[in-house]
Amino acid sequence: MSMVKTWASQTFGDVRGGWISVNGARMSRPFGAIIIMGKFSTLLRASGLAVTVAMPAAAQDADTVIATVGGTEITLGHVITLKNRLPEQYQQVPAEQLYSGIVEQLISQVALSQLPDVTETKQMTLLLENEKFAYLASSAIQDVQGKDIPEEDIEAAYATQFAGFVGNEEFNASHILVETEEEALEIIEMVEGGEDFAELAKAKSTGPSGPNGGQLGWFGLGAMVPEFETAVVAMENESVSAPVQTQFGWHVIRRNDSRTTSAPTLDQVRPDIEAELRADMVRAFIDDAVAATTIERTEMEIDPALINRADLLDE
Repeated sequence: MSMVKTWASQTFGDVRGGWISVNGARMSRPFGAIIIMGKFSTLLRASGLAVTVAMPAAAQDADTVIATVGGTEITLGHVITLKNRLPEQYQQVPAEQLYSGIVEQLISQVALSQLPDVTETKQMTLLLENEKFAYLASSAIQDVQGKDIPEEDIEAAYATQFAGFVGNEEFNASHILVETEEEALEIIEMVEGGEDFAELAKAKSTGPSGPNGGQLGWFGLGAMVPEFETAVVAMENESVSAPVQTQFGWHVIRRNDSRTTSAPTLDQVRPDIEAELRADMVRAFIDDAVAATTIERTEMEIDPALINRADLLDE
């Protein structure tokens, strides 16, 4: 069995997508139309289409003919172009495994396009025009996106973005959750008597952080319920609170530490800044291109609701 085999509905009801199997692994929607190889040869015979496979040549380039289907040539350039449009997982497949699948894919597409009842509709024509516009525009934008961004521009953007940065206050706290205020007061007496807070949390707390010594880690304002947050903010580091009641019960809180967040370093935000600057370059490039051409807008008032009239494409 070939290393690469194609799959499709046996009824050929949907030739827009399918799977390709490589070394037993099935991947989704590799190309446009997918055809079972055995059924494809039957389709050719029924359609009276001839396939001529090009013989190896001394010099092969993009114009080298791979096959001729009903008079239409399929070239090496067609194969390369389709291969380059495959999803990333297919780019890792060895060429000797991928080649035959791509060739058969193109043959099936050409054969189907030549069937007597297949005609190019107005919708198809417009779709192809839109695809051409989009492809050429994407090609132009890729040239802009590929340009290097000067380091001084990155540094200037970083300085502007984080000028006057004001950090947020964060807290590190632990707590012991119990059902009654009396239990909370008893625990406070134990802590004041020298017992370890974390060990008491493991033994007494009914909260999910109990097994971890009551540790809640670092958190900022707004992360905790209001009563708990108010108590933590008012505390000093390494101090223990009076009993605090919330909707969950009674808490004995220990504020372990606090800090103010600092601005991220340039290296930490470099990818984001570069992406923003590149997006600005693309927007400016598009604006310049639009400004440099002649645009004539019709004065006729168009009803926006007409974009929902797909039937207009059948006229």
